[in-house]
Amino acid sequence: MATPDWEAIESAYRAGVLSLREIASQHGISDTAIRKRAKKEEWTRDLAAKVKAKADDLVRKREVRAKVRSENQISERELVEATAEAIANVRMEHRGDIKRARELANLLFSELSAECADVESLHKLGELMLSPDDKGQDKLNDLYHKIISMPQRVKSMKDLSDTLKTLIGLEREAYSIKEDEPSSVNKGTSLNDFYNTNS
Repeated sequence: MATPDWEAIESAYRAGVLSLREIASQHGISDTAIRKRAKKEEWTRDLAAKVKAKADDLVRKREVRAKVRSENQISERELVEATAEAIANVRMEHRGDIKRARELANLLFSELSAECADVESLHKLGELMLSPDDKGQDKLNDLYHKIISMPQRVKSMKDLSDTLKTLIGLEREAYSIKEDEPSSVNKGTSLNDFYNTNS
């Protein structure tokens, strides 16, 4: 029969966690033998309180770690919600800005349409405003006729068309409207371009 590991048995005894029968079973001896040895060498189960205190401390630490992890998860969720809210606000502002710009472009289109519908009246107005100087020149009237001329109206039409094309592209981007193929409507135009141009 192998000699019992009395050093290990003493350590287990002093720890006070296992019962004498459990210690005896692990080492293949009787609990009576352990009692006799403990009495003879004056072993005490004085570590039980320390072991319990350590176990309690570990439990508290694990509870704290679990709580911290839970709080971190809550903080992450709050951060995601706050960031998403900020992005949503910016996108709504972009949509509002684009809507106002498009409404203004349509008003300018209407104004140009009205101008083109009655060019004759514009020319008559120019004649009424005619006020030449001593040299027979009227620079203000000349400028007026240049503004209402066909080339200028064509240029205004082209500029407004380009503006509307840009705004339509921006509007589709702001509302996340995608196309199967890239369109020339929004090619090379983005919200960043719009705000950089108009800032």
